[in-house]
Amino acid sequence: MSVKQIQIYARVVVQAFEMALRSNFSDSFILFGILVQPLIVATLAFWMLRERGGDYVIFVVIGSGMTGLWTSLLFVSGNSITEERWTGTLELLVGAPTPISVVTLGKILANTIQSLLSMVLCYTVAVLVFGYIPTINQPILFAISLFLAVISYVCFGLVVSPVFIINPEVQRLQNGLEFPVYILSGFLFPIALLPIWTTPISYVLAPYWAALALHATSSGEIGTGQLALSWGMMILLGVIYLFISRSLFHRLLNKARADATLNMQ
Repeated sequence: MSVKQIQIYARVVVQAFEMALRSNFSDSFILFGILVQPLIVATLAFWMLRERGGDYVIFVVIGSGMTGLWTSLLFVSGNSITEERWTGTLELLVGAPTPISVVTLGKILANTIQSLLSMVLCYTVAVLVFGYIPTINQPILFAISLFLAVISYVCFGLVVSPVFIINPEVQRLQNGLEFPVYILSGFLFPIALLPIWTTPISYVLAPYWAALALHATSSGEIGTGQLALSWGMMILLGVIYLFISRSLFHRLLNKARADATLNMQ
């Protein structure tokens, strides 16, 4: 890939990023998923843990914010290609010189970064409504963890998006996938409380390692080895997701050329 081609792809990513942000801020469903729903989760958690003082506040803030990230990935990023089919523009994107995966990358990046607002709002509710002052004990390590979390979420989104096009039947399970991942990823409580057979499922989910790193660096209760493991797993899973997404996008293009059924569902 030449430098000029990389520059072209970068401009496409930026344009797709900007258009996705503009579209998302005018969509009430998306705003509810990344702003209102995490606030409801946070408020309920603050109320249930009110007698435990402020020790669990930052845990709730991070966990509620992670629910917004996952909701955005599942519904917004997951439908980033499907909505092109709904509007009749999918065939144009597939036929354009720029790979559809590049356009999808810009859209998913916008969705993921936008959903970080849920964490900010949960923090605001903790301060203004409940009178807590959540603190992050290791801010630099927390920032690195958050950066890697965003990258791993984007890579995960690149897997989910083409799946909904290749096999529309999977989309019927979309609503049912939201809360199981909340639980398996340990957003609001440790996975040690779950049956032991669910642990391997958590280990292959990047959101689990992201939540583990963010919870640990915010509370300051983590060793160097454990943090390095969490970061390494997010990077490793991100690379694996990219290889899987590459295969899925290739299959999507073959489906477009051979079956000409992209506009059907």
